[in-house]
Amino acid sequence: MTRFLKGVGTSVAQAYQLALLDLDGVVYRGRNAVPHAAEAIAEAERCGMTIEYTTNNSSRFQHVVADQLRGFGLAVEDWQVITSSVVAARMVAHRVPAGAKVLTIGAPHLREEVTRAGLVPVSNVDDGPVAVIQGWYPDMPWTELAQAAYAVERGATYFVTNRDLSIPREQGIAPGCGSLVNAVVAATGVEPVGSAGKPESAMYDEARMLNAGEGRDLVPKEQSIAIGDRLDTDIEAGNRGGYDSMVVLTGVADPLQLMQARPELRPTMIARNLTGLNAPHAEPHRDGDGAWSCAGAAARFEADGSLTVSDPTSVDALRAACCLAWERADATGEVPDAGLLPAFAIDPADVDGTEA
Repeated sequence: MTRFLKGVGTSVAQAYQLALLDLDGVVYRGRNAVPHAAEAIAEAERCGMTIEYTTNNSSRFQHVVADQLRGFGLAVEDWQVITSSVVAARMVAHRVPAGAKVLTIGAPHLREEVTRAGLVPVSNVDDGPVAVIQGWYPDMPWTELAQAAYAVERGATYFVTNRDLSIPREQGIAPGCGSLVNAVVAATGVEPVGSAGKPESAMYDEARMLNAGEGRDLVPKEQSIAIGDRLDTDIEAGNRGGYDSMVVLTGVADPLQLMQARPELRPTMIARNLTGLNAPHAEPHRDGDGAWSCAGAAARFEADGSLTVSDPTSVDALRAACCLAWERADATGEVPDAGLLPAFAIDPADVDGTEA
């Protein structure tokens, strides 16, 4: 049964207690803030929403990320930043004896978290590690990848911080941790037994636990919402873990990807940017003639099989188009061809008082 987009009559910040925000492409891109993000987060917090920042980036210390966010004018404590290094180290600690040696391939932050988890980080296969944990940092040399491969080949249990194939940077899209993981997998033929990053849901679960560890009650999943810019990480992690989710159009995901999304990649809500935290979301509905509507915007299939919308600049039209396309895809088993789908021209930097 097709799962369609939800609506909220007040705002996301009033409907949910906890927002699990991705960072790259959502709050910032490299060193630069995404337009309207900081103001939207601050407004959501004033409404009583708790914010945690979840990132597959394993190279940056929590305090460094928090400092960057504070530089945007946000009130952020270090513990609110949940990196894949934090989650990965805790994951490995559950699987190996306390004090075990772990070949740690990545940034100093990863080594710090491995130590904090009660393990001993080492950098050479000859030290006899029982596990490998591979992260990412921009200057990672071939020699470190080689050490990971040697240890995996000798039987060390293989963990990774995340499997993102790409990462957004100031100049564009660059190879991410997953691309480097694939090099080790190709060399050894061994897949990691665990990945801390999205699309696994461990990061969201861990974020809720860490929030509760700060003297708060554990927020139920039903009152938590995952927010990100990537369908194959942020949104899929939400679906795997049973979380509602919201995708924003300020990063990787675009309208075509959304209309063609497989069920496991479909969000609960769509917003142009984080101003969607503080706006109502109209719920799309099916009309009697087979078309879909959302707050006055409409989407329908024409006789030639093409999908048309009433306004290609409207997020509400995109919401209607997604529900229509998903319904057709699930009924036929075929993803709509890109040539038959509308070309949207939604500016992710716009702010509209009536639609997110």
